[in-house]
Amino acid sequence: MNTSAAGTLRPFHLAFPVRDLEEARTFYGELLGCEEGRSAPHWIDFNLFGHQIVAHLDAHFANRAMNNAVDGEQVPVPHFGVVMTMAGWQTLADRLKAANTDFIIHPTVRFKGQAGEQATMFFCDPSGNALEFKAFGDDGQLFAKDWSRSAFPSLSPRIRVPAAIGQARRPTGAPPYRGPNFEPNRATLIGARQSAHHPRP
Repeated sequence: MNTSAAGTLRPFHLAFPVRDLEEARTFYGELLGCEEGRSAPHWIDFNLFGHQIVAHLDAHFANRAMNNAVDGEQVPVPHFGVVMTMAGWQTLADRLKAANTDFIIHPTVRFKGQAGEQATMFFCDPSGNALEFKAFGDDGQLFAKDWSRSAFPSLSPRIRVPAAIGQARRPTGAPPYRGPNFEPNRATLIGARQSAHHPRP
């Protein structure tokens, strides 16, 4: 883990393409509340919860993301985001819902009752870049490997989030995502969910 001499995590830096800087300024600056830093005609710095991200203009940007099954959901790859406190995650989820955000994966709890249990949500910026914001009831679970509760006696109590959040998965039959290149094959999605309930011996 990359830390300073004092043991504090250092900020990460990420540069990514966007199709329109004003769209990015509205999304990251106003919706996500990121303070704007330096800028030029073709890029903008943002402070994403203490981390430096830079939106670079690419007027011909075409998102080519793929999906991968994780805990019965189709997760867009690549994606980026922040591990937040539970209170901060809940505040952001409420803000995004109030803004009628088109979630890829609605605010929910993943890996329930297992090591690594976490609150999570996925959505895209206007250019189709996917973001995930998550939170743990115990940050010590961030890199937990043991998936057996019986073999992990020190596992902290399960994350407690409002029932409306925990049950906010996409309604049956609804399209998983309406943005560019995020339409998973229905058979793949069904197979992933079936395998989660009926693992191979």
